[in-house]
Amino acid sequence: MRVELTVNGEPLLADDVWEGESLLYLLRERLGLPGSKNACEQGECGSCTVYLDGVTVCACLVAAGQAAGRQVVTVEGLTDRMTEPAALHPIQQAFLDAGAVQCGFCTPGLLVATHDLLARLPAPTDEQVRESLAGNLCRCTGYEKILDAVRLAAGRLAADASGGHGRNAAGPKPGDQR
Repeated sequence: MRVELTVNGEPLLADDVWEGESLLYLLRERLGLPGSKNACEQGECGSCTVYLDGVTVCACLVAAGQAAGRQVVTVEGLTDRMTEPAALHPIQQAFLDAGAVQCGFCTPGLLVATHDLLARLPAPTDEQVRESLAGNLCRCTGYEKILDAVRLAAGRLAADASGGHGRNAAGPKPGDQR
C-alpha cells in the first residue's frame, strides 16, 4: 500500500507499506525519523509519542495506513525550523538544562507529551504535570529532573509569551498545519 502523509510540515510518501505496519515503523525505518523510540510496542511506555492531527498518540499503536492524508509531528518537528540551523524548542532546551535526559530513550515521548501539556496548560501544577506525563515511563531519572525541566520550560515559554527575554517559542502547536 502507498501512504501519503505530512510529517513535520513536509509532504511525504512511502510505498510498499505492509497493512499491519505501525506508524512508528513507518517514521523510523521508511522515513528516516529515528527520534520516536521503539520500546514496548504496546503503548505502555510513551517513548513513541507523536502528534497525529494535533492529538498525541503512541505511534506503535497506530497502523501506518491510518496516518494516510494526515498531519504527523514528531520530536524532530519541535525544533524552531525558522532558524538556520534549526534551534532546539525551549522545551527541548529545558530538558537539557535541567539534566532531565540520561539514557535519552524516554526523552522524545516526554518532550512531545510536555509540549502538548504546556500548549493546554501554560502553568501546570506539579500534580497536573505528573498526571499528564503518567503514560511516559523513565527508568533513569527518578522523574524529579523531568518535573524540574517542565517547570523550567513553562517559565521560559511564559516569559517568551509576555515579551520577556528567552528563547523563541516557535514550533508546531497541536493542530498546526505548517
